[in-house]
Amino acid sequence: MKTPLRRQSVLSRGQLAAMSGVNSETIRYYETVNLMPEPQRSPGGHRVYDQAHLKRLCFIKRCRQLGFALKEIRELLELVDGGHYTCAGIRDHTTRHLNDVDAKIRDLLSMQRTLQRMIAQCDGGLVPKCPIVDELSAT
Repeated sequence: MKTPLRRQSVLSRGQLAAMSGVNSETIRYYETVNLMPEPQRSPGGHRVYDQAHLKRLCFIKRCRQLGFALKEIRELLELVDGGHYTCAGIRDHTTRHLNDVDAKIRDLLSMQRTLQRMIAQCDGGLVPKCPIVDELSAT
């Protein structure tokens, strides 16, 4: 059974959005995909949030800023929610994510070099023959 609401700790979704910097519709989406717990309801039926919701939403927001996928965030939250996490376990999850980020950076640097090479081959002339188009069209 849920505990009664204390007036001073109650936040509307708009207030939660403003305090966290997360769009109100994004909060609703996080509830739909079960990243955010179901909020209590006011006597009038409005969703009401508390500091625990704010803290969790800030956790999710920061994870998203660092490029964690929703699945990865869910895994982290499941560890935290279960209370069975260790610093080593969280570190392992974060290290795997860092390895993914490093791979993406390598891929982006490779794309950058390819694009730079293609641009360097093009003199920017006014004729329809272009080495960039030729390379992009190559089989």
